Amino acid sequence: MALSVHLKTVTDLRGKGDRIAKVAFRGLSFYTRVLENCEDEAPFDETFRWPIASSIDVNEMLEIQVFNYSKVFSNRLVGTFRMVLQKVVEEGQLEVTDTLIDDNNAVIRTSISIEIRYQAMDGTVGAWNDEEFLESPNARLEGDPYETDGLLSSRRQSPSKTSAAERALRRDKAKGKEKKHLHLPFSKGKEKTKGDHKAGKGVFSAMKLGKVRAAKDDHRKQDEPAVLEAEDLDRKAMRLGGGLDPDTISLASVTAVTTNVSNKRSKPDIKMEPSAGRPMDYQVSITIIEARQLVGLNMDPVVCVEVGEEKKYTSMKESTNCPYYNEYFVFDFHVPPDVMFDKILKLSVIHSKNLLRSGTLVGSFKMDVGTVYSQPEHQFYHKWAILSDPDDITAGLKGYLKVDVAVVGKGDNIKTPHKANETDEDDIEGNLLLPDGVPPERQWARFYIKIYRAEGLPRMNTSIMANVKKALIGENKDLVDPYVQVVFAGQKGKTSVQKSSYEPLWNEQIVFTEMFPPLCKRIKVQIRDSDKVNDVAIGTHFIDLRKVSNEGDKGFLPTFGPAWVNMYGSTRNYTLMDEHQDLNEGLGEGVSFRARLLIGLSVEILDTSNPEITSSTEVQLDQATPVADNCTGKMEEFFLFGSFLEATMVDRKNGDKPINFEVTIGNYGNEIDGISKPVIKKKKEGGAGNEEASELLQNSSDEEDNDDEEFVSISVTPPMKPLITDRNYFHLPYFDKKPCMYIKSWWQDQRRRLYNANIMDKIADKLEEGLNDVHEMMKTEKPHPERRLRGVLEELSSGCLRFVTLANKDQNHSSRTRLDRERLKSCMRELETMGQQAKTLRSQVKKTTIREKLKQSQNFLQKLRFLADEPQHSIPDIFIWMMSNNKRIAYARIPSKDILYSIVDEEMGKDCGKVKTVFLKLPGKKGFGPAGWTVQAKMEIYLWLGLNKQRKDFLGGLPCGFEERKLPKGQGIPFFPPISLIYTMKQVFQLRVHMYQARSLFAADSSGLSDPFARVFFITQSQCTEVLNETLCPTWDQLLVFDNVELYGEVHEMRDDPPIIVIEIYDQDTVGKADFMGRTFAKPVVKMSDEEYCPPRFPPQLEYYQIYRGNSTAGDLLAAFELLQIGPAGKSDLPPIDGPTDMDRGPILPVPLGIRPVLSKYRVEILFWGLRDLKRVNLAQVDRPRVDIECAGKGVQSSLIQNYKKNPNFSTLVKWFEVDLPENELLHPPLNIRVVDCRAFGRYTLVGSHAVNSLRKFIYRPPDKKAQHWSTAGEIVVNVEPEVPIKKMETMVKLEANSDAVVKVDPSEEEKEKKKKKKKGGAEEMEDDEPDESMLDWWSKYFASIETMKEHLRQQEAAAAEAEEKEEMEMTEGSKGHGKSKEKIKVPKEDKKKKQQQQQQPQQPEVLERKNKLKIDEMKVYPKELETEFDNFEDWLHTFNLLRGKIGDDDDNAADEERIVGRFKGSMCVYKVPLPDDITKEAGYDPNFGMFQGIPSNDPINVLVRVYVVRATDLHPADINGKADPYVVIKLGKTDIKDKENYISKQLNPVFGKSFDIEATFPMESMLTVAVYDWDLVGSDDLIGETKIDLENRYYSKHRATCGVSGTYSIHGYNIWRDPQKPTQILSRLCKEGKLDGPHYGPGGRVKVANRVFTGPTELEDENGQKKQTDEHLALTVLHHWEGIPRVGCKLVPEHVETRPLLNPDKPGIEQGRLELWVDMFPMDMPAPGPAIDIAPRKPKKYELRVIVWNTDEVILEDDDYFTGEKSSDIFVRGWLKGQQEDKQDTDVHYHSLTGEGNFNWRYIFPFDYLAAEEKIVISKKESMFSWDETEYKIPARLTLQVWDADHFSADDFLGAIELDLNRFPRGAKTAKQCSMELGTGEAEVPLISIFKQKRVKGWWPFLARDENDEMEITGKVEAELHLLTAEEAEKSPAGLARNEPDPLEKPNRPDTSFIWFLNPLKSIKYLICTRYKWLIIKIVLALLLVIMVGLFLYSMPGYMVKKLLGA
Repeated sequence: MALSVHLKTVTDLRGKGDRIAKVAFRGLSFYTRVLENCEDEAPFDETFRWPIASSIDVNEMLEIQVFNYSKVFSNRLVGTFRMVLQKVVEEGQLEVTDTLIDDNNAVIRTSISIEIRYQAMDGTVGAWNDEEFLESPNARLEGDPYETDGLLSSRRQSPSKTSAAERALRRDKAKGKEKKHLHLPFSKGKEKTKGDHKAGKGVFSAMKLGKVRAAKDDHRKQDEPAVLEAEDLDRKAMRLGGGLDPDTISLASVTAVTTNVSNKRSKPDIKMEPSAGRPMDYQVSITIIEARQLVGLNMDPVVCVEVGEEKKYTSMKESTNCPYYNEYFVFDFHVPPDVMFDKILKLSVIHSKNLLRSGTLVGSFKMDVGTVYSQPEHQFYHKWAILSDPDDITAGLKGYLKVDVAVVGKGDNIKTPHKANETDEDDIEGNLLLPDGVPPERQWARFYIKIYRAEGLPRMNTSIMANVKKALIGENKDLVDPYVQVVFAGQKGKTSVQKSSYEPLWNEQIVFTEMFPPLCKRIKVQIRDSDKVNDVAIGTHFIDLRKVSNEGDKGFLPTFGPAWVNMYGSTRNYTLMDEHQDLNEGLGEGVSFRARLLIGLSVEILDTSNPEITSSTEVQLDQATPVADNCTGKMEEFFLFGSFLEATMVDRKNGDKPINFEVTIGNYGNEIDGISKPVIKKKKEGGAGNEEASELLQNSSDEEDNDDEEFVSISVTPPMKPLITDRNYFHLPYFDKKPCMYIKSWWQDQRRRLYNANIMDKIADKLEEGLNDVHEMMKTEKPHPERRLRGVLEELSSGCLRFVTLANKDQNHSSRTRLDRERLKSCMRELETMGQQAKTLRSQVKKTTIREKLKQSQNFLQKLRFLADEPQHSIPDIFIWMMSNNKRIAYARIPSKDILYSIVDEEMGKDCGKVKTVFLKLPGKKGFGPAGWTVQAKMEIYLWLGLNKQRKDFLGGLPCGFEERKLPKGQGIPFFPPISLIYTMKQVFQLRVHMYQARSLFAADSSGLSDPFARVFFITQSQCTEVLNETLCPTWDQLLVFDNVELYGEVHEMRDDPPIIVIEIYDQDTVGKADFMGRTFAKPVVKMSDEEYCPPRFPPQLEYYQIYRGNSTAGDLLAAFELLQIGPAGKSDLPPIDGPTDMDRGPILPVPLGIRPVLSKYRVEILFWGLRDLKRVNLAQVDRPRVDIECAGKGVQSSLIQNYKKNPNFSTLVKWFEVDLPENELLHPPLNIRVVDCRAFGRYTLVGSHAVNSLRKFIYRPPDKKAQHWSTAGEIVVNVEPEVPIKKMETMVKLEANSDAVVKVDPSEEEKEKKKKKKKGGAEEMEDDEPDESMLDWWSKYFASIETMKEHLRQQEAAAAEAEEKEEMEMTEGSKGHGKSKEKIKVPKEDKKKKQQQQQQPQQPEVLERKNKLKIDEMKVYPKELETEFDNFEDWLHTFNLLRGKIGDDDDNAADEERIVGRFKGSMCVYKVPLPDDITKEAGYDPNFGMFQGIPSNDPINVLVRVYVVRATDLHPADINGKADPYVVIKLGKTDIKDKENYISKQLNPVFGKSFDIEATFPMESMLTVAVYDWDLVGSDDLIGETKIDLENRYYSKHRATCGVSGTYSIHGYNIWRDPQKPTQILSRLCKEGKLDGPHYGPGGRVKVANRVFTGPTELEDENGQKKQTDEHLALTVLHHWEGIPRVGCKLVPEHVETRPLLNPDKPGIEQGRLELWVDMFPMDMPAPGPAIDIAPRKPKKYELRVIVWNTDEVILEDDDYFTGEKSSDIFVRGWLKGQQEDKQDTDVHYHSLTGEGNFNWRYIFPFDYLAAEEKIVISKKESMFSWDETEYKIPARLTLQVWDADHFSADDFLGAIELDLNRFPRGAKTAKQCSMELGTGEAEVPLISIFKQKRVKGWWPFLARDENDEMEITGKVEAELHLLTAEEAEKSPAGLARNEPDPLEKPNRPDTSFIWFLNPLKSIKYLICTRYKWLIIKIVLALLLVIMVGLFLYSMPGYMVKKLLGA
């Protein structure tokens, strides 16, 4: 579908001027070119075209605006023409002439004349004009008929065309091609555009090619068959409707490129080096916390942690089903990412493992490392893994294991969620160790991998033996014995071996049994060659389960095939030691086709309740039913054609021998080592495949058949000797004769798969390009990036809808697999919703939201790329090899889908029928590192792949102007492929390369600098710039002219698609060859001889090009390129070149004036502060350094530091120099800082250098006068609320001059109430135990603060989640109806504020509740370093790292650390020179300091540094036992404090709680190192990790990081003010330094600073509770709000604890744990600070827990009686505190309980140490008899009670248990009856109590155990009393164990039977009868009585009756 508008003329214009028009439709506008000096008529005569995705509505508008164009000012509107398109929609074509209207909607006399055409999708509209079928019947109908019409009718041509263009057209007409309009784009405003470039691509674009975007992006020429049949016509009608993607119109400069480019070239790929396959560092860290609900009775569990091949074990815990471990394990790996992510992580729990026996597996859990890595933050934290038994899949779960798992790669940082006291409820089900979206109930499933057959295998044995055999026996064997091995989820299965077969047939299936969905992403299928010595891989394929299944509600189980997969690997020639064997294992990019394998995959979910199921998970091998031959698609004959247009940049190592190129597809075309030809070929030549052959014959015409007979493939070009280009590269002389190759091959026809992938890829490419544009625009601050983003999303949504229509017409042919059908469905669903979402998103894009919307659009891109990757292969990839002497040297691999032909534009491969620039690279590992960065050869190659029967137009996309040379037998046959092309047309050009400068280059010399020069390659020529010594930012300012550049082909094509230019940057070395430093590509702007050299395209503008070195970026190049055609008149037509201007530079030409940037004068002021940490240079120490600053050729030197050791600061602080810099800040050159050491005799050596790449942050812009008034008018009362736990939103939201709201900072009313209550002595139960002030210590404050921090994090997460939900709501809403969504979007803004206020109010009381009802003062806990929060404290003093030495060749940034040789401290300020006067006239302005007013002196200063180290978390284990013995070491200057004697044994989370005082002198000692070492008994101690803090920057920072400002001011207690300066002193000093008026303290608790007024309390309580007046609180309030003070305000550092990562230089980039600390600094010339705060770890408190077991009841009966067969039990109860199993205590035995009742009256006594803050019991014990010292464990306080049945001779039987968490356990039931199972499982609705609060509890609790079906059941009840005493109380009132003195318990009253019963049989019988049969006997007695009564009644009744009757 398309709408095209032909704007003819605008008449009756007033005056004379430049005119321009803008045509807009559906938000996409085009501009015409500028018509200069028009009088009353403007003959625009241009056509604009909108491809559209949805039909035009009758109410849509077209708008045309006509402007008077102005270069300087904005354009002035002349008038507007608007038209409703109803008539157009009805008629399809319309000519209109009408008047314009002005701004006020009044008609003016100017009129416009246009012609509009509309072609709808279904061809309903728009009659066919005869003229549009061009005269010749052979005309190809392509692209846009209207434009064709426009060119060929008698209309006048667009002025940019001249006779040459007309000639070209006539020639084309004969050939039956039409050419498109070319329109010059133009640009508004000052921006000159570079021709077809500049489609809004700006600075830094990584790829400056293919910017030439057509209005119909990549739509290539398609030449259809000449005869148009009826159905063809329909399809044409559809296509002509322009079913094309929408324009990629870049709205960057709001100019659009309306040129329809012929687009015969595709983009080259710029990144050279394969990134896959290179090993990297990984660390997997796993914490096993605890296990719960393990199945089994009374077990001794051990956990085994397995990653890949490595295993580690936890310690063993005795007789418990819920062991607590808290052990940490770390595994280090150095492998490629693919290998790492496929490793299986397996956690298994083993029962009773010891040295002698391996133990029995309870259950295990496995997932691959990739799953963990793909989690947010690369980790699972505190999650429960479900254990299951792989040998018994019918059983349910076997328990839960709580773990943390994290996988860190180099450079990943892991945010550890804060570990404070874990009060989170143990909600197991809600925290399972599963990725999002995986259901918690995973089922078992069978994975059937069916292996059918393979073909095309390479030979894998030497042929010597085979030749002998052949000679002797005459048999010819295939030299390979293949079998297939499948690896999945840590299990391997393999098929049988097929001996000696290149085409083995297996028909077997391998069955895996695994949980579904599996947590392992990939199945590895590998063909291996069986060999007596060792089996080697032939090829490997991975099936990614995410791509062959879909978990949505309309999803499908994994399914695959039957389909062929292609395997790639090393080259096919067999050698004993294959250097590229890794490639066959699936690592890295394969360099050659190895084999194809036909496989299938299906999954069946098992019903585990079915008894027939085999319960084991062993891998099984079965037979599979063979599949029919045609199931994978009908065999079709494919035709591949290629033409080599250019082969340049051939590496000089390959330059001496003749070179040829080979192209292969599968084994076709492989002459050297292809051998095994596929079966199909033989069939085709005769035999079985008759019907196929006949089908092919029917499809082809007769003549074609004849030509097919003798048609032999030619896959190798003739060898040629290369010629020299320059000293590094050669080229092949393919001048006018271009060699061709062609191959016929047979493959199953599965093009549909590739077509769908191509459509999605194209949508994705276009989206990616658009998003890059938007990024670019934001980076270079171009106007309106949001418009461009809207355009991009519009394009995306129409592309998605187009996919749905195209993919839907899929033919249902038999060979579509289930996966094809399901994938198609899900892709269509996904793209449809994506289209909807893109539409919605488009409506939400605003200037403000653009960043987040851009992020969301990036998600679309990832999703599209994921969907486009087709898991089922069809045609193998194409390989191009460069061969020299029949040896393969370098290769390129091209996916077959990229060059696949289709008659539908979107489905065509992106490089099909296009000239592609390809760089050949070395195979395998040779391509890693520097070797892989040099280009082996640069090819310009044209490729076309399609069905043989479609091959009529395989030459359609070649540059025109050639003749074909065919083989003799092919002469005269129309579609016989040529063996070479002879170009008859050639054009001569001159290329001008303007090399201006480069920046941030790679450091190639040991000095840390380089001597760069650039080498520019174009076709077969190359030139170099001059070498500039010792710089990373060269400004070459040089013009290179390439004369007589000959290009073959037609003129107009050159203009649109010039070849690319390659620029390589080298480092010149005095000896040896130059080092490669990077490479970039560019496209020149082309001027044909008949065009003017004038704006907007010329002269071209300088642009930044990203330089790449391997895969990493290595700087930017600022340059411009123009290609000028030399016309018939020779060079005289070209714009003149000025000669060399600078005599010193000799004949070097500078960049001409129109191109070089416009300069203006700037002054650069440098603040020299000092140098730090300079390392030695050439073994000599640096003694007298100085700093040289250079920028754009000018510079300044610092003063010399006379003695670096004594004082490394500079004596003169500020110097300046003036320099000419470009007006455009983006073009500013870098500023270089170099430090040299001045030695004797005037020698000096370079110490190190630093380049400041962007001066932007140092540019000073004078403040705007107008904006300043508000800050000086009137008083502003700052609104200060009482403490609210959430971040305040409203503080200083409004600072209008006269706003007047005063809020007292007073404790809120409710708090006062509470305090009153407390004083009265609370009535509530909880409050009597309230900690009073004296109990609070620093740790209370710390833990309270951590809680607050966690709360904040939670709220942030919740808010983020809420926002996301809202987004999604909007998205879905939006897709339903736009109207609604608009209203919804407006609401949130007002909403948010309300919400926040609401949140704050309820939160307040709640938080107070949580804090034990007592407001504890808090501080700020930063989960990261303080530096990140305060911008590195570089508010005025910046630190620049000085680098020296080469950058390492591996892509590691860690090498940067090692290159740092010191740091320069200083700053700079850049401003345009005449500064406004008022700045220099300010009071106290010191001209010596320029812009750096008010900086402190840099003389040495003595400081007391006090370091508080709180604790470390997650340390990397340093000992074999997986633990460490950490202690702290602090270094500062010469001071080195080792706290070795206080090491903490066997702890990875040690609490140090120490402070250290050090005296230091800045600047000599300013780098503080806090390290954690591991203590070792023998040998030296190892460093675990260290962190470095720059104290100097903190000390001098305006944020005042010397001593954090507390939240409140108090003079006693745990929160004592610790700064020697009081708040009032600090405030007055800040005011003085900032030259502020104030502070003025007023009555009523007011203080005024500048024009701000603050209010607050004014009373202070001392220790004795006496109150006195003070201003400290007021001053403190101001300090807290200091950032709101005008001009000088900034946030002051609060009292805090920071968390710093510990790093180890041996393991760069990987965190080794974290350290929590803070640093205070006090100048020695001030009053001394008080003593350090005591932060020693809390000592655990000693407690004694007394448990009295009174009775049990309803205990299940285990034993059978010998005599009576009755059930009874001999009950006893065992109890212990968790972690102290060895101190377990048992009651005596209650023998022979017949009812389950037992009476004990037995007391256990458990002494323990308890930490209240962490709610943990602390145990110290030796780990083993060999341990040196005791280890401290912290364990949750849990009491375990178990009930047992005592046996004399066998082991006791375990009956049941209950575990009570002493901090929160259910209150026991009052009676045994009320005691239910729920009490034990935690489901009961009873209050939870804490023994630490209650002190004494008595009640009934249930005993639980699991029955045979793994269900929980109640096995008894116990009546117990828990009594908790502190150690002191216990001493005062002692009690005896069991029933002993003191305080003895009375003996239990046990029934006598419990004593051995046969001593007194009668008694026990009585007991038996009484208890067991009591009721029964009573019932029987009653029944008997009843019977007797009835009997008597019946007996006496008759006599009585008679008596009565007779009246006797």
